[in-house]
Amino acid sequence: MDTTKTPDPATLPLPEKERYTYADYVQLPEGAPYELIHGELVMSPSPTPFHQIIQSNLHFALSQFVRNGDYGRVLTAPMDVRLSEEDTVQPDLLFIATERRALIGEKAIEGAPDLIVEILSPSTAYRDLTTKKRLYEQHGVREYWTVDPDTQAVEVHVNTDDGFTQRARVVESGTAASTLLDGFHVDLADLFPRANA
Repeated sequence: MDTTKTPDPATLPLPEKERYTYADYVQLPEGAPYELIHGELVMSPSPTPFHQIIQSNLHFALSQFVRNGDYGRVLTAPMDVRLSEEDTVQPDLLFIATERRALIGEKAIEGAPDLIVEILSPSTAYRDLTTKKRLYEQHGVREYWTVDPDTQAVEVHVNTDDGFTQRARVVESGTAASTLLDGFHVDLADLFPRANA
């Protein structure tokens, strides 16, 4: 059963509609596992412990770098990022530069972060690599990382005049580096937990 499809609206505290908006989305219970994509409510299953360990490792490294340089803010899911009236997503990790801190609203990030990281899982990988990637590209996310726990790969995409361009793909060993945050890099040995660790 595909748990990523729009749930039965009868199970949600919302009127049944063909397309939902941010005003509808905020009526969901706090912590409800949904994103709003093109007006459709899409369920995001809970991440696995392996996913969360990777997220924690990357969050620690990125937060430390950003804090030491006073570059901005790093936030993790669940955190609503409102891209439009019909698009509110919850990236695994995001960075907002100091000069754009006004995007950090009371209830959500109001616009595209500078950098977004999505950690792939079997139930979300297709959406992360297609629909959400296009949303991030169109709304001006400057750098997009995808992290694949299965293959232990990191891809770094940079937003150019031609859209997202892959600048790096590192698999199993080596270092993934940001082009946006000069000097930030992460060793894959530190990112992916070892079986005996």
